[in-house]
Amino acid sequence: MKVEDSKRLSFRLMSPEDNQLLWELDQDPEVMHFINGGKPSSMEDINHILIPRMQAYREETKGWGIWQVCDKSTQHYLGWILVRPMNFFTDKPNFVDLELGWRFFKKTWGKGYATEAALAIKEAITNQKNVEYVSALAVVDNLASISVMKKMGMSFVKQYTHKDPIGDFDAVHYQMSIK
Repeated sequence: MKVEDSKRLSFRLMSPEDNQLLWELDQDPEVMHFINGGKPSSMEDINHILIPRMQAYREETKGWGIWQVCDKSTQHYLGWILVRPMNFFTDKPNFVDLELGWRFFKKTWGKGYATEAALAIKEAITNQKNVEYVSALAVVDNLASISVMKKMGMSFVKQYTHKDPIGDFDAVHYQMSIK
């Protein structure tokens, strides 16, 4: 899958060789606040948890994986957008509903990058057959991420305890149809 550049951003599917970039983003406790309470990731966490998880769902032709987001004019790394089937790490992944997630450096917050990037990724996904929905999850208190979901045009589906092998959390689920 190809993701076209947006007005300000360019995109590239990340690989295990991007472990340093993934680690750098996770060093700010404020970036990690809604992920794990603010604990920076160790390089061991990146190499032995994040990258194996990313590799489990990474499918370049379908656009599944973690997409690096860069400033188009400077190519400066701003953050990333995740794409994978909803409920991927369960016994019933939903391949017609793709989950989007995002993580950006704090210095980029409030500038519309997450929304712009998520919309560009969503646009690329709409060209795929058999994908009917795009969803996003956030911790109940993560109002900034919920705002991105709403700006994208997603609607509230439910609040629930999201089960994940690396930790459960109280989540809100937003979704939109793309067909």
